[in-house]
Amino acid sequence: MFDFDLTMELLQLDFVRDALLAGAVVGLVAGVLGPLVVTRRMSFAVHGTSELAFTGAAAALLLGVGIGYGALAGAIAAALLLGLLGQRESDRDSVIGAVLAFGLGVGVFLLWLYPGRAQNKFGLLVGQIAAVDTTDLALLTGSAIVVLAVLAVIYRPLLFASVDPDVAVARGVPTGWLAPLFAVLIGVASAMGVQTVGALLVLALLITPAAAACRVTASPLRATLLAVVFAEVAMVGGILLSLAPGVPVSAFVTAIAFAIYVACRLVARWRARESF
Repeated sequence: MFDFDLTMELLQLDFVRDALLAGAVVGLVAGVLGPLVVTRRMSFAVHGTSELAFTGAAAALLLGVGIGYGALAGAIAAALLLGLLGQRESDRDSVIGAVLAFGLGVGVFLLWLYPGRAQNKFGLLVGQIAAVDTTDLALLTGSAIVVLAVLAVIYRPLLFASVDPDVAVARGVPTGWLAPLFAVLIGVASAMGVQTVGALLVLALLITPAAAACRVTASPLRATLLAVVFAEVAMVGGILLSLAPGVPVSAFVTAIAFAIYVACRLVARWRARESF
């Protein structure tokens, strides 16, 4: 149950404010990258990348180093593996499946080796806002700045290659290095979501808001703006709703994101009927 007074009291705590800021940063990056992920049909790749981010975070937890750094290293390793092993489109799904299974298996083994609290293990899978501190917030912010800066430089050719890859190749767009670079950006974004929504539910931020936005507009700019708004509502709203009951953030984030997606599908269907 939502308790307004308790929620307001918890908002006075530093770690809760840090979690809200972290959620806002993650929502911004997810919203900007999401429409490109949907356009390029890379949803399964995001899931595979998040599993390696989970593996890196589990290794960091076992070694006693920052979870954010471990997740970042694991996600980048996943992006490089997917880029190197899945260059042929016919091999891509099987490569992602193999990497996903490997990452999840190793991550579970590393968590089994970890002697600490079970809550820390569970938090890697479904998110734990209490784990976000000032250092993690600084890492998230720095990672977000790097991702957005790189995306700003490559956005036009990347969008062209995403919408019409054959024509882009014919026009000389360097798709050979754009795809691996974008995979690395996805890896960084996936790693950013591990401590907030957890490795298993990063899809809720990177895919669902963008899929909802693409249902109601064909404009890349409007889709990006809507995806950012949807991701922020899901992320920040999920954190706020989870405070009083003390349940994992991901439960509310995924519920809000899915509700937005369903609403957008209904709007799209209503528009289609009105056009006839």
